Parts: sequence; C-alpha cells; structure tokens
Amino acid sequence: MYSLVSVMSAWAIPVLIVLIPLYAVYKKVPVYESFVEGAKDGFDTAVKIIPHLVGMMVAIGVFRASGAMDLMIGWLKPALALVGVPGEVLPLAILRPITGSGSLAYTADLIGQFGPDSMIGRIASTIQGSTDTTLYVLTVYFGAVGIRKGRYALKVGLFSDLVGFVAAVAICLIVFTTAG
Repeated sequence: MYSLVSVMSAWAIPVLIVLIPLYAVYKKVPVYESFVEGAKDGFDTAVKIIPHLVGMMVAIGVFRASGAMDLMIGWLKPALALVGVPGEVLPLAILRPITGSGSLAYTADLIGQFGPDSMIGRIASTIQGSTDTTLYVLTVYFGAVGIRKGRYALKVGLFSDLVGFVAAVAICLIVFTTAG
C-alpha cells in the first residue's frame, strides 16, 4: 500500500502537466496563446498587489519591532499555561495569521530547539498546517481584485485561525500524551 501511494504521489504532477494541455488541444483551446494571456494577467496582478504587500510587510515589522508582540505574549502565557498550552507556541499562533515565512522560521526554530518529536515540535508543526496566513491572504487577494470592505472576511479568517490553533493544541495533547 505504501509503495502505491509513493508511486501515485511521484507521478501525480507530471501526469497533470501532460494531461491538461492534451485535454485543451482536444477541446480546441489555443494552449500557448491561453498560457501567454494568463501570464500577462498574472504580471498585471503582481504589479497591482505590490503596494498591498509593502504595506503588510511594514505593518508586520512595526508590530514585531515595537515590542507589541512580546507584550501580548507576556499577558497570555500564564493563562494558557493553566490549560496545558506550552507558552513557546504562543508566538506562532500570533505570527501565523500575519506571515507565512515568519511563522515557518519560528516553527523551524522551535523544532531545532526542542526536537520534532517533542510536544512543542508536534504542536508547532500541527499549527503550521492547521492555520493560514489570513492577513496576508486578505491583503494580497482582496487588493488584487479591488475589494475594499473585507471586515467579515477578516473576522471569519481570524476566527478560523483561532479554531485551528485550539484544535491543533487539543489534538496533539490528546494523541501524543495518551500514545506516549
């Protein structure tokens, strides 16, 4: 069974890369022209989102450099310790909705410091896979299509990140404390 999954995962992308253009030719879609048009639209989109990306990166830098993140962590760490949440993963819960690369670097640091099989390493890895870079996604995608009122999307996105964080911690605590 394991070898079947390995073979399928190794061949999935190459097969799709071949099948999609073949299907387009079969449907008489001008493949190259469609590709060039999509690339041109992608370039235009990239140019449109640059101001939004710069604004987001500046906001992240100010948040971290001002000490606001450290202050917030200091307030929340004791309360989370009461319910068994390791305080070391709290910065990840704050960083993950803001920045993907920053949260990945922090996760790598936690894994390097505590090990991949530690509870902190397992929780950090699960959080990384259970949450999203909500503010980045909203900034980039809403900025690209010109959406100005994203209030509800922001609330839902941040709430889903909170649920992902809580679920990741709870599931890791349940699975790995009973299994180990």
